[in-house]
Amino acid sequence: MYDVVLLTLGSERDAPGGGCGGGDACCGGASGATGKPAGPPDGQRCETPRVPVLACADALTARGARVETVVARSDAEVDGVLARLDAPARPDGLAWPDPDSKVRLVVAVASDAQLRAVVRRLVRRYAPPPSRRPAELAGDRTVPDLPPVGVLPLDPARGGPHRDLAAQLGLPRDPAAVAAAVLDGGVRRLDLLRNDGGSVTLDGALLGAADEAGRPLHWRGRVEVDDAVLSDGADPILACAIGNAGGYATLDSLPLLTAPDPADGRVEVAVAVPVPTRPRLGRKKKIRYEVRRARGRAVAVIPRDERVPFLDDGVEGELSRKRSWWTEPGAWAVFTG
Repeated sequence: MYDVVLLTLGSERDAPGGGCGGGDACCGGASGATGKPAGPPDGQRCETPRVPVLACADALTARGARVETVVARSDAEVDGVLARLDAPARPDGLAWPDPDSKVRLVVAVASDAQLRAVVRRLVRRYAPPPSRRPAELAGDRTVPDLPPVGVLPLDPARGGPHRDLAAQLGLPRDPAAVAAAVLDGGVRRLDLLRNDGGSVTLDGALLGAADEAGRPLHWRGRVEVDDAVLSDGADPILACAIGNAGGYATLDSLPLLTAPDPADGRVEVAVAVPVPTRPRLGRKKKIRYEVRRARGRAVAVIPRDERVPFLDDGVEGELSRKRSWWTEPGAWAVFTG
């Protein structure tokens, strides 16, 4: 039977630095095999495991799994959990995932950003430096097959056009169903977007913003997808969507991405550019948006403006220099029902 680690990241409300995955400023505390959280260090306040975590732990235990719950408050504590997925020591000294591991990981997430934070640490752990690239690593990858993770959504499925990644992938949300998937389900391998800023993207990124009144703030930049140029930097851009999955497929009612597929080895990119239409007599000029699309292995965005706001898997940021994303086909994986 399996040893299962149920990992929860510290609450963002207690994390002035943005939560796990963005530094060491998470609140939380590791717990032992009993599932009872340990006392917080130095008097910090930590939360107890949420109801779905306890329900999932009970379902796993009922099936004979040995379960440990961990609430991680830092990248270092996340790394300590991930080390349990390591293969035996290699002659080359590289950390490598064990494909036959009897340890399974379930990540309890309140947002896609938290899932991304864990996958980012997996990449940091197992991506070999270019100078030590092993022969068995696939030519189109910079990381080995990352260990599959179970995903336990902590919140009900959201309605509206923006669904979280678990909903897009059709993953189970009920704690007992998640437990069954981890112990009995299959594994679905998915593409991963890495970027030259040192992070990863699971769902997608959306570049652009609006002012406080909701009016779009146009920006300029060069957008390239492989050899295709979607903008040379001269056009004002409403938004640029970079899609591994479909979380940013539409902007309000404007379709951006047409068929993002997180397992096809390609990234889909769309750029929306305002185009004024010729007014009829007595009517005001209207603006329509031309959407330019391309698919490829990599995308580069070079902003012409000083700072371009963006969302990446729900995490806010600002782009002030060139940023490139590239596809790692089938690099990460989830347990499915």
